[in-house]
Amino acid sequence: MFRHMAALQQVARRSICSSARRQVDNKVPQKQKLFQEDNGMPIHLKGGSSDALLYRATMALTVLGVGYTLYELLKAAFPQKRD
Repeated sequence: MFRHMAALQQVARRSICSSARRQVDNKVPQKQKLFQEDNGMPIHLKGGSSDALLYRATMALTVLGVGYTLYELLKAAFPQKRD
């Protein structure tokens, strides 16, 4: 029984460790060239439309968060009178 378990573990270990890895193209030189261009665009927007979308979403959440914080501070500073 123990030999069968040991053999099964060895087969499982071999199939996981010896599996062929997928080859991935190295895109670092292209990205370096893109980000080092002097085209007047800020670095945080050079990644394309996804960077612009993330930037706008971050700014919107920041403005909403500041607005809500100010609202809560004003509500705490001037509490409603109880009758």
